[in-house]
Amino acid sequence: MSTYLGRSGLDQLREGLAERDLLVLRSVDEHRFLTTAQIKALHFVDGTVAGAERSCRRTLTRLSRDRVLDRLQRRVGGVRAGSASFVYTVGPVGRRLLGNARRTTEPSSLFLDHTLAIADVRVRLEHAARARYIELLKVEIEPTSWRRFVGPGGARDIVKPDLYVATGTGAYEDAWFIEVDRGTESPAAVVRKCHAYDRYWRSGREQATHGSFPVAIWICPDEHRSSRIERIIGATRNLNRDLFRATTGSRLLELLQGGAT
Repeated sequence: MSTYLGRSGLDQLREGLAERDLLVLRSVDEHRFLTTAQIKALHFVDGTVAGAERSCRRTLTRLSRDRVLDRLQRRVGGVRAGSASFVYTVGPVGRRLLGNARRTTEPSSLFLDHTLAIADVRVRLEHAARARYIELLKVEIEPTSWRRFVGPGGARDIVKPDLYVATGTGAYEDAWFIEVDRGTESPAAVVRKCHAYDRYWRSGREQATHGSFPVAIWICPDEHRSSRIERIIGATRNLNRDLFRATTGSRLLELLQGGAT
């Protein structure tokens, strides 16, 4: 299909999209980039595994053909992984369908790895919620998760969590800011981020709006890095250390189930 569609052609395409097509498009737009496996885990979970894979593959092939989605040149897992190695972003027709989607370019490896790691956390949360291990009330992806506030002396400030998550524990609601750590941040960068959270906590804005302040979780690639982040936070002066936790992806669910205590 040509990239350009007139109004009637766009309307005809929109009418032909299934509800799940639109959910896939919105998820890709929200995360900027998603792999085939991530799209399947988020939206193709009914029936047999083989059936879900076929349905996902057909849908992505069709949406790519119509330029609703575009495939990046870069793959994950190598070409031997076949269609599972594709990474998708919103295509030019998809941007017109959404009306306000961000235009994306081929990302750097570092940026793409971090973006896909954030999406992996989202997939883990949605899977846990479907299995009823947690009650997932809300998920915000950057930049929706970012918080702007007035810092000391009236200066405009911002804190930029990768995700904001609200979970339910019985009658209680817990909130979390999540930093997806790839092991590449220097100690100085970790300290700067922690101080930004601390300034936001001291501003009182989140508490005034939501009644409490979320725990900021650093999700690390391994236990060694998790311990390293804990030591950095513990050694940082003038910081409310109770705002922070460090864990790994495999232990995230355990932390969320325990609540923000």
